[in-house]
Amino acid sequence: MERLSIVGLPNAGKSSLFNALTGGDATVAAHPFATTETNVGVAEVPDRRVEVLGELSHSKKLVYTHVEFVDIAALVAGAATGEGLGNRFLGGIRDVDAMVLVLRAFEDPNVIGGTDPLEDLHTLELELVLADVATVESQLDKHRRASKGDKSLAGAISVMEKALAELEEGTPVYRSSLDAEERAALRPFFLLTNKPVLAVVNMGEDQLGDADALVKPVQDEFGDAADVLGVSVQLEAEAAQLPAEERTELLEGLGLGEGALPRVARAAYHLLGRRTFLTTGDTESRAWTFRAGAKAPEAAGVIHTDLQRGFIRAEVIAYEELVEVGSWQKAKETGKLRVEGKDYEVKDGDVLEIRFNV
Repeated sequence: MERLSIVGLPNAGKSSLFNALTGGDATVAAHPFATTETNVGVAEVPDRRVEVLGELSHSKKLVYTHVEFVDIAALVAGAATGEGLGNRFLGGIRDVDAMVLVLRAFEDPNVIGGTDPLEDLHTLELELVLADVATVESQLDKHRRASKGDKSLAGAISVMEKALAELEEGTPVYRSSLDAEERAALRPFFLLTNKPVLAVVNMGEDQLGDADALVKPVQDEFGDAADVLGVSVQLEAEAAQLPAEERTELLEGLGLGEGALPRVARAAYHLLGRRTFLTTGDTESRAWTFRAGAKAPEAAGVIHTDLQRGFIRAEVIAYEELVEVGSWQKAKETGKLRVEGKDYEVKDGDVLEIRFNV
């Protein structure tokens, strides 16, 4: 299961976001370092398509995909040199696949901390960059010494030198000029800023009307390097504690539709290059996660390795088309199902039935 760390300064709202996403009970308090130990929880990725398919097929069970979130100790200025819980903080990030940066915009005189999300971002990025500078310098030194007897290390050294130059200018790898191939070459070094990033601007309920204005400076700062979502984490956390019907009524009454938490979960999921295909029947309707760009046999292997090993073909229809037709049986009767072979690249939202023989 993919793991994402929730990263933020003290009192930014990261533990509240963790609790809202996962139904966890991480400590939330109006003082720094309420979180001193790592909390791990699993968030269901909401998917209305599963519910609709369940209705169409009269499924006995609905199964959604999941993603793991890690709430770790807050970062403070100087974390890269051991301030606060620096080493524990930085070590917790190295073990995950991506980061969710929580940036505070809400105002509360009873909660210590600033309210400028851009200032939060700059502090977070500086500490992450400083930690990466130390890592790259150490690795460069080792590789340069080793290269005297192994000329094959020249490529890795060149990429590290390029990364170091940008890091020393204060630029995180995820916003640098390094291309995808160069960033891939850096993966063995577990750089903090070489991970995909999603930013959440945490605002008060009274700021929801100004969400676009609060999010825009942060999105402009990131450019295309990350998506930025505006969320009233406290409101969403309170709503998450309510029964489903009351939660829907509250969120819709505030004009928030399904709420922001499903958007955060889905955005985090897509951040990792994961996509979803679906299966449906009277037993269950289910969402399955697969690697973007995967061919049909690889996607079939997500269900069971036997399906990949003995793959013959896949019967495929797009979710929207299946809903329009009304049922899998009607799709079959009207010739709407496509028969695809081993070279078919599965798309997000495909509904599949795998034929195999082992």
